[in-house]
Amino acid sequence: MTSTIQRDRTTWLAYAMLAFYAYCLNSLGPLTPFLKSELDISYSVSSLHFTAFAIGIIGAGLGGHLLIERFGRDRTLWLGAFGMSVGALLLLIGRDPLLTIGSSFVMGLVGSLILAIVPAALTDRHGERRAVALSEANLLAAIVSTAAPLLIGWFARSALGWRFGLGLVAFAPVVMFLLLRQGSAAAPGASHPESERTQGSLPGLYWVYWAAMVLGVAIEFCMVFWSADFLENVRALSKADAAQAVSLFFVGMIAGRLLGSRLVLRFSTRTVVIGSLVIAGLGFGLYWVAPGVALALIGLLLTGLGVASLYPLIMSLAIGAAGPHVVQASARATLASGVAISILPLVLGRIADGVGIAWAYGVVALLIVATLAIVGLVRADGRA
Repeated sequence: MTSTIQRDRTTWLAYAMLAFYAYCLNSLGPLTPFLKSELDISYSVSSLHFTAFAIGIIGAGLGGHLLIERFGRDRTLWLGAFGMSVGALLLLIGRDPLLTIGSSFVMGLVGSLILAIVPAALTDRHGERRAVALSEANLLAAIVSTAAPLLIGWFARSALGWRFGLGLVAFAPVVMFLLLRQGSAAAPGASHPESERTQGSLPGLYWVYWAAMVLGVAIEFCMVFWSADFLENVRALSKADAAQAVSLFFVGMIAGRLLGSRLVLRFSTRTVVIGSLVIAGLGFGLYWVAPGVALALIGLLLTGLGVASLYPLIMSLAIGAAGPHVVQASARATLASGVAISILPLVLGRIADGVGIAWAYGVVALLIVATLAIVGLVRADGRA
């Protein structure tokens, strides 16, 4: 597989949709301090915004395929996009935590239909080259995600206010509809709901990769959630320096997704995943136990480099193992994200309350080893 993919209008729509979703998701963190201050709520209550979003992701993963079967991918994709917009705007105008937390849930539940459809659409468009398309889509999403805190912070210092950082992007689906909708169904046959129905259950090999996907997403978000705290309390950086240092992880993520999208043109997806896990393990070892701040920061960068391709490439393996059940497989992949985001970072935090963040971060090392074990148990011919 040495040639690149053909990026048609449908491909660019899928890329743009995933980038829009990633921006909204990664806006919640930077927005939370402003909501906490304006609504006069505690840390625990403010953290429920992200928890509600994650529960919404789980809901989309459990039932998203039913909507796709009923309405088709095309209509359901736009429902997800405009539902995300409505939820974002409700979040911004809300003056009560019940409304803002409920809005986060709507964003996660309806907006995550995008996650359930984009992988299936790219798989249908690009077939065996789906790993390249999924890597490129997640690369663009990672780049756009880094813009969320920057724009929100910039608008917060301007006369427009912090709300403009998300409010402006909330209208992105309108632009996408005008520029990319015509002649770009979400996938072949996407306008015909009956074409989405499949019989039977997902094969066991799919669930093997699904478990690896949960662990891979958990590694990423454990790093995103707790790196600043680790660098402050274990590596003795100031709060501001620790927060800024986390950007190294995102830089590594961008570089890793760019590199991963090229490597799968030359090597098997499974080989690239195993190599990524090795890099993530080496990087995390430096970050976690190596002496000195400089080595820790190099390790943080390398961890992002290794973690970057885990989600898109393991998802590609899972969808490839699903046979004709592409839509159901894509929806269940969304469920994997929701489970990982809602549970594992909280588990690490609970352990940190008991034994400290330094020891608690051993959870990430176990996750890396477990993911490598699962992927390694699957033979090159695709059998577990």
